[in-house]
Amino acid sequence: MKVKLTQVKSKIDRSKKQKATLEALGLRKINQTVEHEVNPQIEGMILKVAHLIKVEEI
Repeated sequence: MKVKLTQVKSKIDRSKKQKATLEALGLRKINQTVEHEVNPQIEGMILKVAHLIKVEEI
């Protein structure tokens, strides 16, 4: 299964870990969208920054 991730909130004033997680997911700007194949590592990253992104199943 694939998911589409869109950053909807800024990473300003977030912890270094949350900023690094967004970068690792490939999200660098607000409204930027990336697609990922779901695996345990991606699921964990999504949970850590769920308040900053919108997740859609494809």
